[in-house]
Amino acid sequence: MRLYNTQSQQVEEFSAVDNHVGIYVCGVTPYDTTHAGHAFTYITYDVLIRYLRFQGYDVTYVQNVTDIDDDILRKAKEVGLDWQELGRREISRFRQDLHDLNAVDPDHYTAATDHIGEVIALTQKLVDLGLAYESQGSVYYSVAADPDFGKLSHLAPDEMLPIANERGNFPDDPKKRNPIDFVLWQAMAPGEPFWESPWGPGRPGWHIECSAMSMRYLGPQVDIHGGGSDLIFPHHECEIAQSEPASGVVPFVRYWVHVGMVGYQGEKMSKSLGNLVRVADVLKTHKADTLRLYLLSNHYGAPWEFQDDALDEWEQVADRLIAAASATSGDGDAIESTDLRGRFTAALDDNLDTPNAIAALQAIAGRILDAPDGADVSAAQADLRELGGVLGLRLDA
Repeated sequence: MRLYNTQSQQVEEFSAVDNHVGIYVCGVTPYDTTHAGHAFTYITYDVLIRYLRFQGYDVTYVQNVTDIDDDILRKAKEVGLDWQELGRREISRFRQDLHDLNAVDPDHYTAATDHIGEVIALTQKLVDLGLAYESQGSVYYSVAADPDFGKLSHLAPDEMLPIANERGNFPDDPKKRNPIDFVLWQAMAPGEPFWESPWGPGRPGWHIECSAMSMRYLGPQVDIHGGGSDLIFPHHECEIAQSEPASGVVPFVRYWVHVGMVGYQGEKMSKSLGNLVRVADVLKTHKADTLRLYLLSNHYGAPWEFQDDALDEWEQVADRLIAAASATSGDGDAIESTDLRGRFTAALDDNLDTPNAIAALQAIAGRILDAPDGADVSAAQADLRELGGVLGLRLDA
């Protein structure tokens, strides 16, 4: 199997250590879920995990939820809810939507607020190493102290700040030494939730949460880590900067795998813009298999635009696959699909090429539906169901 590694910018041969694969996927900030962009990311990883297990690997899958964040506090005020109540509601919706899409559950579904101790310990380690500094009750990572900062995103220093500012950085924070420095521990603001720390009451920064949680459940090195491509910088860049010096293990991540952004009506689909196609709404009128097929008909690494009318086309594909899986088999000549099974696995081995894997499933279905009356299609149907399961398809009416 080969996967594109964002850090090396190359498709690399995949290997596992002792047949175990530790996977960490950055989860949602639970204030407005679940849209098709979310679904594309988590269904991509769902297929990757299913395929690795299909190939015999022992996979440990960790997904987090950023349940304390500026956006959650802002949204909670807007809608008049307690921030914890808002988080619980949106987490429940998100998990139900993924369940409805037949996604496998993470082995560890971790909340930032359950790991404050790990965050504080990791922050203290970075202070002790001289990579972080305290300022008026907040703690910041000093980017200038890290000569390797930028090795994931490959951004030039003058490119970093504008992108960071779009994604949660506050360059005019007077407590910072440098506008690009990022917060590890944020001092309490009046009326906000807080936890006690050696630097005073406050709450964790966004980036440090994922370093702390991934190291807690997967150790100092993660085999595959990712999320949407909008997390490459600053979020995942900052994770590397925090994790490698603290643990002494390099690389922090062996394969960085990022999923392309989904557009809608000419813009990136996002909660901030409000141009959302919600999974729950799609599933009112279309099968889960239909939405999965449409999402997976796009290669995970490329950006694409969601088209409403494409759902009807993929509903027809889903119906055809279901018809093939449930067709009556006879006791005549057997219909073989071994070659198409090989085509399916070759596609997923090739950097998780789900569009070609779907094409192989369609070809198996075609052989079943075009078989002469009385043909034995049971073996081909078994292949269709098993391989369809790797793509998370239920293939039932």
